[in-house]
Amino acid sequence: MFIEALKVIFLGIVEGVTEWLPVSSTGHMLLVDEFLRIKIGPNSAEFSRVFIDVIQLGAILAVVLFFFDKMCPLKFEKDDGKLEIELEKDIVSMWMKVVVACVPGVIATVICKFIFDLDKYLEIPFVIAAALIVYGIGFIVIENYNKKRRPKVEKLSEITYKHALMIGLFQVLSIIPGTSRSGSTIIGSLIIGISRKAAAEFTFFLAVPVMFGLSALQVLKYYLEFGFCADEVIMLVLGMLVAFAVSLFVIKFLMEYIRKHDFKVFGWYRIVLGIIVIIYFAARMILA
Repeated sequence: MFIEALKVIFLGIVEGVTEWLPVSSTGHMLLVDEFLRIKIGPNSAEFSRVFIDVIQLGAILAVVLFFFDKMCPLKFEKDDGKLEIELEKDIVSMWMKVVVACVPGVIATVICKFIFDLDKYLEIPFVIAAALIVYGIGFIVIENYNKKRRPKVEKLSEITYKHALMIGLFQVLSIIPGTSRSGSTIIGSLIIGISRKAAAEFTFFLAVPVMFGLSALQVLKYYLEFGFCADEVIMLVLGMLVAFAVSLFVIKFLMEYIRKHDFKVFGWYRIVLGIIVIIYFAARMILA
């Protein structure tokens, strides 16, 4: 179990680093799993897939803690010794926009993942590599194009319901591993004229219900089919704790980075990684 725990810790680090950067956490997790496949419990193959989705809960908790003041609509204040609770209408409105943005992704996820089970066709190295490269090129092209434009939306509060729906449609693309949920939403936001900072913040908002919902469905599906043993629960908690701790640092880094830089460096990273993946797995097929 010690070796498996080390694998889980490493996967938690990978999740925490890649979840909030537009480089595809799922793509990285699946690729790492090719080399460090965890073997826990009597259904290790099925548990490995669930583990990749569920440890995202740790990353969710990190973003909620980091942006708690912006995300929590309830404000507690004392007036003459009495505790008063106020409801921030702007934050409630933002969550309503997040709900609108979630609709396309929920429909697409239910159809692709839970009705047709397309994961077995999409979660393969060459699909992941192709998505990494295509969207890496997309980041570079869009950032170069945006040099000539000024964002129409500078602040998170300026995002409208129409913007939210359009971002939600772009998020559907992230069903393909290697695309990146944050990457697809940020690319979509940049295309429709939203600033990098507002795009990143809305992505964080959108991640909470999306990732929590997906993780909850995966847990329920696995529980009904196999149930959880003690070792599986322990490793899930360990992975989430690591992902939580690492995510706090990565979120802070990203928000500071985009104040002075664009997303092109992530585009180049995706392209290089995609090429390496293609070369490696092509060579392995030839030599097999």
